[in-house]
Amino acid sequence: MPVSENNTQLKIATFNLFNYLEPPNACYEFERIYSAEQWAKKQNWITAYLQEYQPDIIGFQEVFSPNSLKILVAEQGYEYFEVVDQPEIVDDFIYRSPVVAIASRYPIVDIATIKPNIELAQSLGLTDDFSFSRKVLRATVEAPHIGNTDCYVVHFKSKRSMFEIDEQNNTWSPEKTIIESLKANVAGSWGSTIQRGSEATFLMIEMIERREATNYPMVLMGDFNNTLTDGVLSHLLTDTLRFVSAIDRDAYLAKYCLQDAWNLFEAVIVNDNKDISESDEAVDSNKSADINQLTAARTPTHYYGASNSVLDYILLSCEFDASYHDSLYQVSDHHTYDRHLINPIFDRDGESTDHGVVLVTLALRS
Repeated sequence: MPVSENNTQLKIATFNLFNYLEPPNACYEFERIYSAEQWAKKQNWITAYLQEYQPDIIGFQEVFSPNSLKILVAEQGYEYFEVVDQPEIVDDFIYRSPVVAIASRYPIVDIATIKPNIELAQSLGLTDDFSFSRKVLRATVEAPHIGNTDCYVVHFKSKRSMFEIDEQNNTWSPEKTIIESLKANVAGSWGSTIQRGSEATFLMIEMIERREATNYPMVLMGDFNNTLTDGVLSHLLTDTLRFVSAIDRDAYLAKYCLQDAWNLFEAVIVNDNKDISESDEAVDSNKSADINQLTAARTPTHYYGASNSVLDYILLSCEFDASYHDSLYQVSDHHTYDRHLINPIFDRDGESTDHGVVLVTLALRS
C-alpha cells in the first residue's frame, strides 16, 4: 500500500499474540500443541481484529512462527513485515523464547536490534555479558506526512522469578521446602525486576542517542510486563532534569522525551472541552462520551486472578503531542480491545490471547 498524502490518520497497535506457534510444533512442553482446529481458530481471531480495527503499524509479541504471521498479515494488506530474531528450538519440535515482530502498511526502510552498552552495564554493576531477555526490534517506517519514524517493539522481562527450586528432588521437610521456595522467590523476583528495569534503561539510552543522530520521531510499543507507575520503568517517561538551566531544558528536553499515548489522549480531550466551554457552544454527544471516558479508570490490558493491570503501552515522542509547537499529529483515540478478557465466548475467543490489544489513532493536525 503506497503512502497516501491524503491519509490524515495513522493507527498504531501493540498486540501480544500469546504463544503464536504453528502446529505440529509445541511451545515449552511436549503437550502444548495446537490442533488444526485450534490453530485455525487462532488465525481467524487475529484476522478478525485486523479487519475490524485496521491498524497501520503493529508491534507483535510472543511470536514463535514468524513466517506464518508474515503470511497472515500480508493477506490483510501488510506488505512490510520484519523480525530481528528467531525463537529457540529444543528437542526438535519444542520451542521456547518467542520473539517480537512488526507489520506495516507503509514501507519499512531499515531494521536493527538494540544492543546494550556494555561499558554502562559494568558501571551499573551488571555483568559484562548483559543482554535483553528478548531482542528489541527497531524498524524505521516511512510514515505518511511525518516521514521516517523509528518504531521500537519490546517485550520486557516478565515478573516470573529467575530462580526455581526442584521440590521433587530433595530431602527437605515441608517447612524447609517452604523456606527455600520463599527465599528463591524473593531473590528471583528481584532479579527479574533488575533485568526489566535495566532493559528499559539501556533501550532509553539508545533511543536518545539515535534521536540525536537522526532526529526521527519515536514510537515505543509492546508488553512492558510492568506498570509505568511503580518506579521500575518510570524513567521511560523522564521529562525533568535537576540543576539544568530552565531555558535550555525547555528548548531541548521535550525532543528527547517519551509520553504515554493515554496521557496525550487525555490532554487532547480536556483541551478540546475547554475550547468548547470558552466558546459557549453546546457539547455534542460524541464529545460528552469522550469526556466521560476520562472519568473512568484506564482499561487494564491484563488480568491475573482477581487483580488487573496495564502492562501494554504505546509511548510517543513530541511529534505526536498536541501541546508541542511543532507536532504534526495528535492522539485522537486510545482503545484497548478486551472483549475476550472480560466477556469471552468460547467459540469466538477460545484461542485468542491473555492480553488486551492497545490501539492509538493519530490524527494529522490542521
